[in-house]
Amino acid sequence: MDTNRKIWNEGQQNLRRTLAAGDLTKAIEQFLTQHAMVHSKKVSRADVWSFEDELWQGLTEKAFRTIPPKGGHSIAWILFHIARIEDITMNMLVAGNPQIYIRDKWAKKLKSTIHHSANRMDNESVAQLSSQLELTALREYRAAVGRGTRDIVRKIRPHELNQKVDTARLQTVLDQGAVIPEAMEIVHYWGNRTIAGLLLMPPTRHNFLHLNEAFRVKKKV
Repeated sequence: MDTNRKIWNEGQQNLRRTLAAGDLTKAIEQFLTQHAMVHSKKVSRADVWSFEDELWQGLTEKAFRTIPPKGGHSIAWILFHIARIEDITMNMLVAGNPQIYIRDKWAKKLKSTIHHSANRMDNESVAQLSSQLELTALREYRAAVGRGTRDIVRKIRPHELNQKVDTARLQTVLDQGAVIPEAMEIVHYWGNRTIAGLLLMPPTRHNFLHLNEAFRVKKKV
């Protein structure tokens, strides 16, 4: 593991401890640093290493869309998926806001025919989505989601950290088809998390894990 990834992992452990201690001010500061490292510098304008910017260096459109041999995902699918998950969890579940994807009509801009999180897609559907997504729009959508997340986190109040996700908000996720029935385990997972727990996974660690996957794909293709 290189130095930047080691720093990110250590930062995530520190964020976990700070959230457990209930120090909201420090937790927000740590979260924003962790989040900045898994988004483009255009999102945070922070002076930290950006995993996403490193991924895009030298990435061709062909490599962006290609699913490697014996691989299940393309980089296009990965970036779409992590953007959708962050949008759904942070806007719908944490803030109770509309999805940016729906509010700003991103499906049309992205040339996407799906509105869900992209979980439980078969290989043919992944390949189709990967071939049709508009590359520049996907970068812009993910950046819009990232900026929205940072605004949401700055407004979290101390008493909200240990609150579980509102069941009515989970139902809205299902009603809007943001998660398909075949992927219900994700909704159950979110329903068992507190707001602090959500900060530790979708907008930080989930992004990090899938960006690592994207780098492995990039090397293969």
